[in-house]
Amino acid sequence: MFYLRILQTAIRALKSNALRSLLATIGVIIGVAAVVAAMSIIEGATREVLNAIKSFGSNVLIIYPGAARRAGRQIGTVNTLSIADADAIVDKCPAVIRTAPEVLSGAQVKFYSKNMNCAVLGTTTAYPLIRDYKVAEGRFFNNSEIKTEAYVVVLGYKVAKELFGRGTPLGFVVKIRGKPFTVVGVMEKKGTMGFLRVDQQVIVPITTAMKRLFGFRSVSSISAQAIDTKSTSIARKQIKALLRKRHKIPPGEKEDFGIFSQEQLLKGFQEQAKIMGIVFYSIAGISLVVGGIGIMNIMLVSVTERTREIGVRMAVGARRFDILAQFLAESSSISLVGGLLGSLLGVAFSHIIANISANLLKAYVPNSAIITAFTVAFITGIISGLYPAFKASQLDPVEALRYE
Repeated sequence: MFYLRILQTAIRALKSNALRSLLATIGVIIGVAAVVAAMSIIEGATREVLNAIKSFGSNVLIIYPGAARRAGRQIGTVNTLSIADADAIVDKCPAVIRTAPEVLSGAQVKFYSKNMNCAVLGTTTAYPLIRDYKVAEGRFFNNSEIKTEAYVVVLGYKVAKELFGRGTPLGFVVKIRGKPFTVVGVMEKKGTMGFLRVDQQVIVPITTAMKRLFGFRSVSSISAQAIDTKSTSIARKQIKALLRKRHKIPPGEKEDFGIFSQEQLLKGFQEQAKIMGIVFYSIAGISLVVGGIGIMNIMLVSVTERTREIGVRMAVGARRFDILAQFLAESSSISLVGGLLGSLLGVAFSHIIANISANLLKAYVPNSAIITAFTVAFITGIISGLYPAFKASQLDPVEALRYE
């Protein structure tokens, strides 16, 4: 009951100077809003990246081409990987169960008057197995169609909906760079895989893509699937040794290819997230410091204005601790109100950012963000109110009663 009366007294004091109390919370509101918005955006981005990495595959390695070298010197950014490299990896690397060489480019896909700019992926039958990407309608192309460089295509989910609406696209002919491709399948709705929006791509046999569409002589990358997650590091070593031998790279010279895995993607993102967090939280911290100074100033003014009131309270039996508790209750109440308004503003701001960015930045507000915001606001209020409260509690009752 004692602490409840102190809180009621504090609230009445704040109500008597509502505008001044609200102005004192502006710094806290901005700081808390920054904390909530930052945590929401970082958490949303983290979830999106983790989902992307998960779809990438925990036991999948991506081999990508590097710079061609001669006598230890870089002689150009020439693609250095081939379909033969992918076949050799499966044959001679025991820790690898399958590979999928890939080429990727952009092209316009047309169906009569409808058209759509898409990513065109050329690959093999191992691709959907490695990426756990299933055919929703029809079928995937087969090895025979790869050997014969057939004009067949499997559409991504969004491409099928855009060009054919609710109707089935199976058996119809679409044109890619002016060449007719028969639709044999439609992939499931997947969203993103790695960092590619696969619903907006079409998949064709790799031989068709390289020889009949784009004229590529080398592949863009090779996806290699290890036996299991534990075998990933072993597979990496085996692939590295094999490709160095195939590409005739002397000992001590840098490879003309690179290999990355899920762990590398995750590590790289975590480092970026830390940098983003430091920037956001630094801004929020500055705002909270400004807000704390504002609360301290308001409380000092309040102590001066209510010196006579403090003297009366002490004269009728109030202890110095009671005065200290009252002014701390007022400062913490101001901060908690700022925390509430700041949390609401932070949630709204994070969703506005997500909408402005066309959902490239996802907003997710974890419970920890709200709890952290209120905790920080409360601590700010206590720290900011300590000196004014202590000053009020140390007033001499006789001198306080004489104050005009």
